[in-house]
Amino acid sequence: MNNGETVWVVDDDRSIRWVLEKAVEKEGWACQAFSDGESLLQRLQRDKPTVIVSDVRMEGMDGLELMREIHGKYPDVPVIIMTAHSDLDSAVASFQGGAFEYLPKPFDITEAIDLVKRAMEHAREQSMDIAEPERQAAQEIIGEAPAMQEVFRAIGRLSHSNITVLINGESGTGKELVAQALHRHSPRRDKPFIALNMAAIPRDLIESELFGHEKGAFTGASGQRPGRFEQANGGTLFLDEIGDMPAETQTRLLRVLADSEFYRVGGHTAIKVDVRIIAATHQNLEGLVREGRFREDLFHRLNVIRIHIPRLADRREDIPRLLSYFLGRAATELGVEAKLLRPDTVEFLASLPWPGNVRQLENTCRWITVMASGREVFINDLPPELIAEEQVQETGSHWVDGLKYWADRELTQGHQSILDTAVPLFEQAMIDVALKHTAGRRRDAAQLLGWGRNTLTRKIKELGMVADGQDDDGDD
Repeated sequence: MNNGETVWVVDDDRSIRWVLEKAVEKEGWACQAFSDGESLLQRLQRDKPTVIVSDVRMEGMDGLELMREIHGKYPDVPVIIMTAHSDLDSAVASFQGGAFEYLPKPFDITEAIDLVKRAMEHAREQSMDIAEPERQAAQEIIGEAPAMQEVFRAIGRLSHSNITVLINGESGTGKELVAQALHRHSPRRDKPFIALNMAAIPRDLIESELFGHEKGAFTGASGQRPGRFEQANGGTLFLDEIGDMPAETQTRLLRVLADSEFYRVGGHTAIKVDVRIIAATHQNLEGLVREGRFREDLFHRLNVIRIHIPRLADRREDIPRLLSYFLGRAATELGVEAKLLRPDTVEFLASLPWPGNVRQLENTCRWITVMASGREVFINDLPPELIAEEQVQETGSHWVDGLKYWADRELTQGHQSILDTAVPLFEQAMIDVALKHTAGRRRDAAQLLGWGRNTLTRKIKELGMVADGQDDDGDD
């Protein structure tokens, strides 16, 4: 049963056409074969196929030109381009032209049919389960999770204020985006927003960067230079990674916050400024204060209002929308068609720990846009390190994050008594691994689990597990 699904094959090699036509028909799909691109285009005036498989090098119109013509009329029809292994230029040009995938010659017929199946599924799901990535104007911050709503509320409450704000959160969570939003929604929105990362500036240059310097203040100071405070006058100065600020600079900053004036390095004239300070850190500043590495008085000056940015793992419900947004933005930046993620791919990505937070997610979307084969993205198309991370589960917190995600999804879907579901699955997984590590010896496996052998045997029966282990004697 082909359900109206049709495959068109175009190749000037009669044997290739014959092999593919027979293989396609064997799968139950209708097939139409063409010896040249012009004939296919004539037929395209009357009919529309589900998938097109085209050779790249043919007499007359080549496969790349044909693909452009096809996409001009039916951009949603997946085109698979056949090309020789050594023909790298054609393979690259195929992807640049919008090919769903390329099929190297000589090819295995099973591989070819699997590729056609993927293209078929892609064509079906384009109009069903898979939504187009958002090609929207850049948003301030994306987030519907409760923790992000708290961030939005804080920004809203501070919109008419010039008060100092301290932002904390792990690296990659978007602290500078929040700082920019605070500035953009403040009375200072039409004045400068100046950012300086303390961790990125050499210690001996930080004061010069912040306060500027006079000519001859130090070796290499060939002229007067205003610092970030002067550049931000009337606006906002964002001090990122404030926990890395040297002690001597902390003292100077404290004076500026108290008096709203400073001296350039090597200068003798006080400079008055009107600057709002927003600071950010991924470190525990209270802990640094206790260790004597951060001034307590400066901490209290900065910690007037604190905004915490959650980890991406704590706002997993935002991941599908973030993926859609970043894929759309990456496609726009690169001038290519946006990739489409299968629902199971989205679910897989939402289950990962994301130690690099939103920044890591955004970089992953750029990788997918450039490297993933075809427009539709399967799990196996993802960066290898993400798949390995899921399989190996190197971090101890990863499985806990995954369990939280599963529990949240189950409760959201209205399921009850989720412990009755989770505990047996957990016990079965532990038993399976213990038996594997002991080559099926139950006594040893029970010891690894902290049980007696009889307890293990009873659990195996209660869980309905297949008993491959050695039924050695022993008591609890």
